[in-house]
Amino acid sequence: MARPPFMRYNGDMKNKKFKNLKSFGKNTSPKKQKNNKKQYSSEQNTVTGRLSKNRRGFGFICLPHELAEAGEDIFVNASDIGGAMEGDTVEAVFLPRYQWRGTRPEARIIAISERATEEIVGVFIKKKKHGYVMPSDKKLTEDILIFDKNNSGASSGDTVVAKIIRYPGANFGAEGKVTEIIARRGEPGADIKALARSAGFRSTFPSRAAAQAKAIGGEGVVWTEGTSRRDSRDKTVFTIDGADAKDFDDAVSIEKTPEGNYVLGVHIADVSEYVTEGSALDRESLKRGTSVYIMNYVIPMLPFQLSNNICSLKPGEDRLTLSVDIEINPSGEIVAHEIYESIIRSNERLIYDDISDIIETGDETLKQKYSKIYEDIMMMAELANILWFKREARGNLDFDFDEARITLNDEGIPSSVDISERRTANRMIEEFMLSANETVAKHFNLINIPFVYRVHESPDEEKLEELRTFLQSFSINLAQQGNKIHPRLLADILKSIKGLPYENVISAVMLRSMKKASYEVECSGHFGLALKYYCHFTSPIRRYPDLIIHRIIKENLRSGKFGNKRISELKKITEEAAELSSINERRALELERDAEKMKKAEYMSYHIGEVYEGVISGVTNYGIYVQLPNTIEGMVRLDSISDDYYDYEQNKYRIIGRRTNNIYSLGQPVSIKVMRASAIEREIDFELI
Repeated sequence: MARPPFMRYNGDMKNKKFKNLKSFGKNTSPKKQKNNKKQYSSEQNTVTGRLSKNRRGFGFICLPHELAEAGEDIFVNASDIGGAMEGDTVEAVFLPRYQWRGTRPEARIIAISERATEEIVGVFIKKKKHGYVMPSDKKLTEDILIFDKNNSGASSGDTVVAKIIRYPGANFGAEGKVTEIIARRGEPGADIKALARSAGFRSTFPSRAAAQAKAIGGEGVVWTEGTSRRDSRDKTVFTIDGADAKDFDDAVSIEKTPEGNYVLGVHIADVSEYVTEGSALDRESLKRGTSVYIMNYVIPMLPFQLSNNICSLKPGEDRLTLSVDIEINPSGEIVAHEIYESIIRSNERLIYDDISDIIETGDETLKQKYSKIYEDIMMMAELANILWFKREARGNLDFDFDEARITLNDEGIPSSVDISERRTANRMIEEFMLSANETVAKHFNLINIPFVYRVHESPDEEKLEELRTFLQSFSINLAQQGNKIHPRLLADILKSIKGLPYENVISAVMLRSMKKASYEVECSGHFGLALKYYCHFTSPIRRYPDLIIHRIIKENLRSGKFGNKRISELKKITEEAAELSSINERRALELERDAEKMKKAEYMSYHIGEVYEGVISGVTNYGIYVQLPNTIEGMVRLDSISDDYYDYEQNKYRIIGRRTNNIYSLGQPVSIKVMRASAIEREIDFELI
């Protein structure tokens, strides 16, 4: 989970929110406990909640959401946990007040209502007559005993999946059986594969889905002339992607009308032609929701026979597509559009860096290499500029963060961590995809049929107030009228801090004040893009919402209308797709962040003792975070700053020395030394110098 820029201090037992817990361990009357009767029993003095364990053996019972204001999580000593594991739903009895080790209420677990873990991912360690699995997930504290008959041929050091066949008790540990060998000892990428598998992501597909994909891939592109699909194979069309891309799901074309308008063609792989509604592939795609990209490791939403082959818009190959032609005038206004089924043959597989070099520097060698499409490339660059200025004028929020590019060597070890460039060609394609997504969303919203939209709501008033206070510490005034705010105000602030040392800090805090974008069946607009209509249409190979709306678009193109029964079916289908896709997107992003943290920590473990310049990116009551120019972030703990005792001033986003008045505040440049880095814990410790 991403760390906030600052942390609210919850106080101690003197705080009003904990007053109801002072009586735990005493004979609290039923009357006083009546509001908590669903979770607490005054007669038995018990609590039910989810257990969160620490590697040192103790744990905490996390209170249910509706009781979050009742007090702190409940402490459970290691001797009182019994056989409960991380995440289990447990019932516990409160200890008498005199047995507490401090002011926090304590309890002893007496029952386990629901187990949270069925299998463990970790490293298998072989002993003489048995072995055990050490969990890769740092939240899981128990090793799993594996008898020889249950090791499935695993060798010591292999990364495996173990199914729990006996849960731990008060006097014995958990026992398991190896069901899958993820990677053999020393195999590159084992740590990333283990992390992904622990998060519930599988690279392999169920047998029915895999068989269906194999059959489709073997059949090849099938198209009959004379059908409604338009033959666009004579059109100049090409893809532009990263150098290491393997699945090409979007291609572009451009023309000019006699009136001087641009006609932008966006041609998207027609995955829905192969992944039909309700099929084994469809069910598995819905379950996955998205492809996951972790450095050089990919967990695809679709099997490679589709994602890298039959659906990928490879140059010189006939491919089925769903196209949208968008006519745009020189002012950037969309004046007409057409959506249709097509078949294309990509002329070139272009690379972002090459096209950026042509546009930015006029590289003569590349101009000669791509002479047949040079005019098209320059016309596209011209249109992209028009669209960019149009987007900027309406107040689009462009969080232009530095993103890390982590390079792994052949052994899977991070050899460098640099900044990933977002160049002219990248931005150009981004503009074209935004235009296509907006056009499609508006078209289908106006004809009022079930659809899946990409929605980003306005920030909450409370979050805006926190942001306003934060910005004031940088002498930036966030003015607004009423309870609403226009994205243009925030966009102006982002422009005003461009290039300043604390640009990334302010951008990050501003982003965290925003609501999360999600998939919805109601078109509620996109605050960040300052758009009324928006959807995801351009990546059906790697996103399920794109795939399902392709299916709806084609059904509309072919039939022209939907009956009441079909409308009812589509409402249920789109609601399920929107909900699951939002959940899976968040899971994938969390996995990608965890993998990046792990590899950054591993990289810094080879640089212990080295000195770097950085910027304070977060301030808490236990330390400060410092971000280096290559985006690596580490913690300077307060107890490591030995020149003074420092107090945390939350409202000023800083710490201040009691004796020296030394101040360390958000956005301040500092020098640090790398003291510790743990890939397993995904943590990096710095020390100020």
